[in-house]
Amino acid sequence: MSPSEIDDRLTQIKHNLETVKSRIAVAAEKSGRDAGAVQLIAVTKLLPVEIIRAGIQAGIRSFGENYPEEAAEKILAIKADSDVTWHMIGHIQSRKTDIVCRHFDMVHSLDRMKIARYLDRYSGETNRIMPVLLEVNISGEESKFGWQAWNEVRWSDLVAPFKAISEMEHIEIRGLMSMPPYAVDPEATRPLYQRLRKLQQFLMGELPETNWQELSIGTSFDYEVAVEEGATMVRIGTSIFGHRPAQ
Repeated sequence: MSPSEIDDRLTQIKHNLETVKSRIAVAAEKSGRDAGAVQLIAVTKLLPVEIIRAGIQAGIRSFGENYPEEAAEKILAIKADSDVTWHMIGHIQSRKTDIVCRHFDMVHSLDRMKIARYLDRYSGETNRIMPVLLEVNISGEESKFGWQAWNEVRWSDLVAPFKAISEMEHIEIRGLMSMPPYAVDPEATRPLYQRLRKLQQFLMGELPETNWQELSIGTSFDYEVAVEEGATMVRIGTSIFGHRPAQ
């Protein structure tokens, strides 16, 4: 990208970022919350390093990536220049778990026991404790990853595996993450987020020694609803950076 193109993108990113922050503040106030309790994760999958640097210049300090190998290159390119945090928000393949543990600061998408064991193992090898969110499927949509959580009657089945993960030495549960189906109307996701909050309360009761504080929900199309329903982290890409290149 040319310097003028980067300058144009920076101007647009700054404008978009202020719009998003303003809408988060309004949504938080509407639900009686402090906007400062909502962390903005800027999603940069498929975007080049130049755009990430523009995001940093605009004031962004937390970035979300979906693909470990692509992200690792960006993280290494950025790390020497900026103090930012990196969040793994995409589905994790077991053979790429070591990359995640070496480069990311937090995992939002721990969706099965096999990956928990790998995260624990590789985090131990790098002498660290990895903060994680447990990804749950609250909609029942087959294309979504995560522990099955759409049927409240079966929530008790989650207690044993979640307890086992909480006892692993090198990972630390911080809360839950979920990705609802895309809908034209953001209001369609509200009942799902309400279900997730109910699950959060259930787990607080069943496993009170574990930290369930964080809720990573909300994307560009529904983040205001997510904030109203208790999101502590929102994962926003398009509304900040515009449409990303096709895969």
